[in-house]
Amino acid sequence: MADLQDELHPTTEVGALDELPEPFVVAAPAPSPPDPDASPLRRARALLAAHPVADGYCGLLSALRGLPWYDLEMGESALDTDVPRLREGHVGALFWSLHLPEGTPAERALSATLDQLDLVRAVVRAHPEGLRSADTAGEISDARYCGRIAVLSGPAAAAALDDSLAVLRSLRALGLRVLTLSGTSWASGPGLTRFGEEVVREMNRLGVVADLSGASGATVRRVLAASKAPVLCARSGARALRPHPFNLPDDLLAALGAAKGLCMVPLAAEQTGPSVRDVADHLDHVRRVAGPASVALSGTYDAGVAHPQELGDTSGYPHLVAELLERGWPETDVALLTWGNVQRLLRGADFAARAAQLRRPPSTATLAECDG
Repeated sequence: MADLQDELHPTTEVGALDELPEPFVVAAPAPSPPDPDASPLRRARALLAAHPVADGYCGLLSALRGLPWYDLEMGESALDTDVPRLREGHVGALFWSLHLPEGTPAERALSATLDQLDLVRAVVRAHPEGLRSADTAGEISDARYCGRIAVLSGPAAAAALDDSLAVLRSLRALGLRVLTLSGTSWASGPGLTRFGEEVVREMNRLGVVADLSGASGATVRRVLAASKAPVLCARSGARALRPHPFNLPDDLLAALGAAKGLCMVPLAAEQTGPSVRDVADHLDHVRRVAGPASVALSGTYDAGVAHPQELGDTSGYPHLVAELLERGWPETDVALLTWGNVQRLLRGADFAARAAQLRRPPSTATLAECDG
């Protein structure tokens, strides 16, 4: 069904594929007329029932490794994330982080990432009534219509590539959807090297989305210029409101919006503040600077960070949406924030991949050839 849904979207001539066509800027469906007598929280739950949350960052895999036994469908009090609370929070899709534990040796990065990809499959297989693996926008929608929560693999650390494009292709074949471009010799403070640019081109060809959270300003600007597919920042708020190194200054937020990328604002107290209102302030700011089509949500649950009040676990999203509605956010913009913008980004990445595969074969470039 996912393939059929993807085919329903119009195509473009190969020679005109450097820019994504307007059909891939997904508009939110028209919401139902608001009930003037309903409370903001009741309105929020009704809106989320139609446009659930696509959560851009979940640290569940690392948290599960510390538990001797778990059942996510029954519920787990030791975690921030389980199926009952995901349903209560109206979460329809989750990106499961494959980031490595701090201090992982470089020579272990690839094998540790493979271990986590294997765990994704095992956890989803063990919870078939609640979870379903997904890779495309169509598969996410299919999971939702079947009453399941879609699970996507990524972001993973770029160190897992071991400076090999063949490894990138293998990880994509195993389901990797998002790669964080930082912490390597070819994506560092000065920006992308020639090999780094080749990595971005190959990611575009494969449909792997670039995550720029924590990347240097020079790297962010170069990736925005080089990438033919939309990119995201999986854990970035507004630096104008809180000076965290992962948060983005206004000039990069504006550039991200111009490139039709996505800033996924984290529900992490250290990045966005200790209250729902603080998180909403960041969402207001990103929406104003980058545009309503370039803002989304990133729970950062089970990632070892503290969360704002009323947002302590994945059931809390309705409280955040109620705050936005009280601030006067149009329901169409809320629908883009929670669901539509992630769908648009994934469709754009897949469209760019199909176009790139018509233009160029798999890259055989190496670090030594490009940067040696």
